[in-house]
This record gives sequence, C-alpha cells and structure tokens, in this order.
Amino acid sequence: MLRLLKFILLLIVIIGASVGGTMLFLNRTSVTSPAAPAAQTTNAAPAAPPVVPAPIFAELEPFTVTLYGETRNRILYTAITLRLADDASRKQIQDYMPEVRDRILKVLSAQELARIQTPDGRQALSTAIKTELSRPFAAQLPGPQVSDVLFTAFVVQ
Repeated sequence: MLRLLKFILLLIVIIGASVGGTMLFLNRTSVTSPAAPAAQTTNAAPAAPPVVPAPIFAELEPFTVTLYGETRNRILYTAITLRLADDASRKQIQDYMPEVRDRILKVLSAQELARIQTPDGRQALSTAIKTELSRPFAAQLPGPQVSDVLFTAFVVQ
C-alpha cells in the first residue's frame, strides 16, 4: 500500500512538472503572434505609434452683441475658440486680431435670434465665421486655415 501511494505521488509530481513546463513554454511563445512569420518575430523592433500633431487653438476674448428682434432686442454673449491648421495661421490670427474681432462681430450682429437658437443655426453661424475668417487679411497673404470654430460659451438673454 505504501508503495502504491509513493507511485501515485510520483505520478502527480511528474504530471505537475509537465503541465508547468508546458505553461511556461506557451507563455514565452505567446508573446509573439502565432500568425506572424518567424522572420518577423526575431529581432524586430516594435513599430512606433503614428505621430499625431497637437491641435492648434486660438482662444478669442468673448463677444457681446445686440440681436435685434421684431418684438424686443436680445443680447448674445459668446466665447469662441478657433482650431487652426498650422502655426502660421495662428500667428496671422494674432497679428490681425482687431480685424478678426471686427469680422466676427459683423457676422454675429447680422444673425437672427430664432435661427441661432437651433443647433442647425449654430452650425451655420460656425460655418459663416469660418468662411469670413478664411478670407485673406492682406492682398499678398493667403487667408488663415481655420479648421473649426468652437463655441465655448453661448448665452442669449
């Protein structure tokens, strides 16, 4: 009986060692993709993630304009941040800031109250500002590349 117990214990140790060795082997080989060819897995440096350029924003001082309605006038207070395509566009926006603000004020003050209170109206306003700012500020310069107009505050009173 003692001999049988020793044999079963030895068998359990051998089976445990074999399972442990198999697990160790599988863990080491599962680091590389099983579908990848062997030539690619040996000494291949991991591919660097693609470099995504940081967004370029130009935050503008808030705007306050009077919107004229049929029954009464309202005040529009909005803060705008521009998303620009490159640093040259940001520099141009900063250099021509008085004209930038003037163009935006003209677009804002021409809006109809009922229209800008809808999501479609705000999108149209964003597009109108983007179009207006993309025009050149000087004859010899191209216009700044405005990717998006973001409203960070939008209050109608």
